[in-house]
Amino acid sequence: MKHEEANKEIESKGTEAQKSRRGRGSKKSSPQSPIPSPQSPAPNLDDWLEIGKIVSPQGLSGELKVYPVSDFPERFEVPGKRWLLRLDDTEPQPIELLTGRYISNKNLYVIKLAGVENCDQAEALRGCKLMVPVSDRPQLGKGEYHVLDLIGLEVFMQASGELVGTVVDIIAAGNDLLEVKLHPSFTTDKGQMTNDKKQKAVLIPFVEAIAPVVDLKSNRIEITPPPGLLEINNS
Repeated sequence: MKHEEANKEIESKGTEAQKSRRGRGSKKSSPQSPIPSPQSPAPNLDDWLEIGKIVSPQGLSGELKVYPVSDFPERFEVPGKRWLLRLDDTEPQPIELLTGRYISNKNLYVIKLAGVENCDQAEALRGCKLMVPVSDRPQLGKGEYHVLDLIGLEVFMQASGELVGTVVDIIAAGNDLLEVKLHPSFTTDKGQMTNDKKQKAVLIPFVEAIAPVVDLKSNRIEITPPPGLLEINNS
């Protein structure tokens, strides 16, 4: 599952969420200024995906530390046009990414943006967000899905067609987990209601053996959970 831009990110629609991979086991123009003045009307930010947040300067030459909300390294390592959303701005503005590298022990990228030449200019960008257009989502491989495409899908028992609930989040793990908000009508195979105040969601491993059908066009996922999985989640 590709996490990029919904954050956890899977925080909101405005982040690239990232990608999610369904497992098989149990398992070029450069702006005149890096800080453009906002002059546009309030944009529809649904058209944009957040890929990272600038957290601090790095050194004295204008480099920036960025916390990624995308698991596509090319967003931070491949030079080219990105968009910058300032804290007091109303619309992302284009800016050129020159270089980038990953700091693995800190889960941060260090990037260089055109026009940011010193620590003071870098400091002025603290808290700003890096964005890309929604239309710029990378292509995924077989069995990979954008998190934003999975959130909101309805989950059904494949054998019975019973509606289990709705995907509300994706939890990154060895194999990603679908967090599914239970439908009030859903019952366990023991006939016990699971819609009491404490039992509102289940975690379902997003692996092919348990979620064999992912149909984005029909807005549905079909699951074949092993005996006890849903009961364990609801105990």
